[in-house]
Amino acid sequence: MDYSLHINGAAVPTADHFDIFNPATGDLLGRCPVATEAQLNDAVAAAKAAFQSWRLVSDADRKAACHAMGQVIEDHAEELAKLLTQEQGKPLNGLGSRFEIGGCQAWTHYTADLELPVEVIQDNEEGRVELHRKPVGVVGSITPWNWPLMIAIWHVIPAIRSGNTVVIKPSPFTPLSTLRLVELISGVLPKGVLNVVAGRDNLGQLMSEHKDIQKIVFTGSCATGEKIMASAAPTLKRLTLELGGNDAGIVLPDVDAKAIAEGLFWGAFINGGQTCAALKRLYVHEDVYEDVCAALAEFAGNIPMGEGLDENMILGPVQNKMQYDKVKGLVDDAVAQGARVLLGANPQEGPGYFYPATLLADVSDGMRVVDEEQFGPVLPIIKYSSIEDAIARANASDNGLGGSIWSTDLERAKALAAELECGSAWINKHGMIQPNVPFGGVKGSGIGVEFGEEGLKEYTTIQAIYA
Repeated sequence: MDYSLHINGAAVPTADHFDIFNPATGDLLGRCPVATEAQLNDAVAAAKAAFQSWRLVSDADRKAACHAMGQVIEDHAEELAKLLTQEQGKPLNGLGSRFEIGGCQAWTHYTADLELPVEVIQDNEEGRVELHRKPVGVVGSITPWNWPLMIAIWHVIPAIRSGNTVVIKPSPFTPLSTLRLVELISGVLPKGVLNVVAGRDNLGQLMSEHKDIQKIVFTGSCATGEKIMASAAPTLKRLTLELGGNDAGIVLPDVDAKAIAEGLFWGAFINGGQTCAALKRLYVHEDVYEDVCAALAEFAGNIPMGEGLDENMILGPVQNKMQYDKVKGLVDDAVAQGARVLLGANPQEGPGYFYPATLLADVSDGMRVVDEEQFGPVLPIIKYSSIEDAIARANASDNGLGGSIWSTDLERAKALAAELECGSAWINKHGMIQPNVPFGGVKGSGIGVEFGEEGLKEYTTIQAIYA
């Protein structure tokens, strides 16, 4: 099946396509349209024209439109979940496609009800000063392949809620579900408010350079984020960049290893580890090191992995060969340097990019699997003796997205969490984001935040009115 772009309220065919395969089976799923530069320009022009009227639509009507989009997602939830599973690989169940579609609904409805009222800065005998927030214009959204629909919603809904119009480009690894999502939800919006283009990576650069796109919101790798920032500089675009993470968790010696094993596992292996804010380095105190290793291996050994349309599966494949090869290379390198394999690390031949859930003990900082973001089903477990040293090692990274402390002493855990150099710090859990809590990174993990009122403000400019 050949998919189409969706521009100015209509399906737009393309002359060129490329194949999209199911990463679990290798079967052909559909053909992605390749937008030309002229078609991108058409999409931006449609969004720019629509902005002139959409920015004037009442707040109540914009809110209603967002809720209507949430209802459309609910009405087509199973269709979208199955397409997502076939394209991305994550299973229908567990923290998979149905979970992702449920998240799309939750974020849409929560964001719809956010408000940005006029703020009164001053009101006295010297006069009144009001702070108004105004939409920026056309927003360009560039999304990744790991949570393609959820992240599309994170970009699109706050942009539209605050009065902007959107051109979205999905990852060339997972474009089909986003094309279908936009086709569905744009039906409740005026023509041109939401448009989708697809193609290869060069399309993203054309968007970040485009003079009529006022803001780029991007979720993806640090390297691509740097390129977007550079190419957006000549037009002084506003940017929200949620980039890679190499999140550290620190386990204190007072824990019950079996009690925390499930939380540790899902902190690391949600979406097969293909999550920016997944737990990617685990520092465990020497007193409980072997207990934590054993408890994690016992729990992880019971999680089924396989083709995602099988209702019994909980983990799926790595989404693409490039990432599969990276994961395999990092594990092989660690094993060659003496890492102890607790579980996994021996992928079987066969269809699909299945890499088993892998736990590595006796690893250390300086190994690639610790220093680099593996973005796959691998967790290195590192022994420490001094908590001050563990904090320093956790912070010795160019990234700063998330981190966690695991302890039965809540007050001490909170104090240690405050020492972590990251945008979000969790206690006895990892990666649990919420639509009402701002989310973003420090250092190399990005610029700006998403979610909640603070995230909504990122799609606006400030105007002070003096009276």
